[in-house]
Amino acid sequence: MTASATRRGGRGARARRRLDARAGLDVEVDAAGNLIGTRGEARVWTGSHLDTVPNGGRYDGVLGVLAGIEAAERIDVPLGVVAFRDEERGFGGSLGLVRKPEVYLELHIEQGPVLLRAGRPLGVVSAIVGLARGEVTFEGAAGHAGTTPMEGRNDALVAAAEFVVKVRDAAHSIPGTVATVGELTVSPGAANVIPDRVTMSIDARAPDRERLDALVAAIGFMPQLYTEPAQMDDEVRAVLREHVGGPELVSGAGHDASVLAHRGVRCGMLFVRSGAGGISHSPDEFSEPPDIALAVDVLATTLARFGG
Repeated sequence: MTASATRRGGRGARARRRLDARAGLDVEVDAAGNLIGTRGEARVWTGSHLDTVPNGGRYDGVLGVLAGIEAAERIDVPLGVVAFRDEERGFGGSLGLVRKPEVYLELHIEQGPVLLRAGRPLGVVSAIVGLARGEVTFEGAAGHAGTTPMEGRNDALVAAAEFVVKVRDAAHSIPGTVATVGELTVSPGAANVIPDRVTMSIDARAPDRERLDALVAAIGFMPQLYTEPAQMDDEVRAVLREHVGGPELVSGAGHDASVLAHRGVRCGMLFVRSGAGGISHSPDEFSEPPDIALAVDVLATTLARFGG
């Protein structure tokens, strides 16, 4: 068993004990490996995931699970709390959830610097971005780096570098969108050989389909993966705004709430300010205890409103 698997098993076991013993929920593990605790005819659920990326932090996903358990201990209404087996769109997890809540509310760290820069502890998520991801390959001609004149070279990496700039400029031209080239594979990959083949990854994101499609067209690639943006439920957002005020944010990262929203569940998300410059997917990931305490208060109050 790997170290990460051991860590996940420990987290799951501790979560199960709290769901059962302290929160007073009936606990089960479904066919997809999700840990679920319910009380009564639970139409309203909360939670998140326990898994994270290699060398990730202690807050991504885990905070939403523990906050859900804490909220369940405070309020006496029919309620569900779920610890998804995997991050969104992983094997099983929220994609494999069979039981379907009517309302799902997810608390999560922002994983970015917007709330930190605004000096606000909490934010309400208005939408979760859609994602288009794919690869582009450039073909050239290999040659000796020292004996092939610059004139007439067909360098695949030069063409790829120009395309990287095009990806950046496309995102700059469409407000609210982002695009990233995160991987480059250069062949043959020798210091003294002109590259004859380069494959790059493209990750394009936007808060609505119109802008996502426009971004894909501006870049000029064929996505191998395409997920629709997910709008959060208007009523859930309104209740959260009563307690949080502003600002409202578009989530640039995917979440389990987006998976459930695409399946017709009324979803809402509450962001907690990320410290340490907004860093995430890192051991340095951090949120201040007072911010977390405030977020749990809002979460419990909102769950009681919808679950009562």
